[in-house]
Amino acid sequence: METKRLNKAISETGYCSRRAADKLIEDGKVAVNGKTAGLGVKVSVKDTITVLGQVITKEVENIYLAFNKPVGITCTTDTKIRGNIISYLNYPERIFPIGRLDKPSEGLIFMTNDGDIVNKILRSKNNHEKEYIVTVDKKITDSFVAKMSNGIPILDTITDKCKVEKINDYTFKIILTQGLNRQIRRMCEYLNYEVKKLKRVRIMNIRLNNLKPGKYREFTKQELQTINQLVGNSSKTEEAS
Repeated sequence: METKRLNKAISETGYCSRRAADKLIEDGKVAVNGKTAGLGVKVSVKDTITVLGQVITKEVENIYLAFNKPVGITCTTDTKIRGNIISYLNYPERIFPIGRLDKPSEGLIFMTNDGDIVNKILRSKNNHEKEYIVTVDKKITDSFVAKMSNGIPILDTITDKCKVEKINDYTFKIILTQGLNRQIRRMCEYLNYEVKKLKRVRIMNIRLNNLKPGKYREFTKQELQTINQLVGNSSKTEEAS
């Protein structure tokens, strides 16, 4: 039976990072099959891991959901925060978001219990496309489109070149492969535009389509197969950590 290091097993549940898991183990807060565990312990799927007395392992199939996050919902697993995505979904199994969308933004976000695929998708060097429809407060000019496409200086860097297409006077489509904090809003602000509405409509091969706000659906078999192909060369959890 395959075994893995305890810190890796904990991180793959989405509970915390491997470094945070090491700290929990060092502090004696982790037990395997009822016994306090030390660093370097290896576990299999048959072992029960608890953190502070809470069981974090369970024989559950991998869950992959496409969720249309409404405006006002916060992408955090901290259920003490009002309007958090976990309490809003109230899904029967433990899941967590892949990446995030700002509270004022809406649209597609992935929810899963598979910590390994989270790490693969979030590695920006893997160049996974994310598509947004954005509405701003002023008329969109050719200059705005050109500057947004070629890179904007924000957060002590210059954004990567990206695809920007004008839809109408106040709305444009943008496809990013980066995930900088509030990237689109900051890019627009730099050019003296204010974002009035921001909606993510696609991540990689999965589109929002007609999924209504606040609703979710499971990935189709074909969608999951394609994602696994797209992240096939991505950093694995072990390497990425």
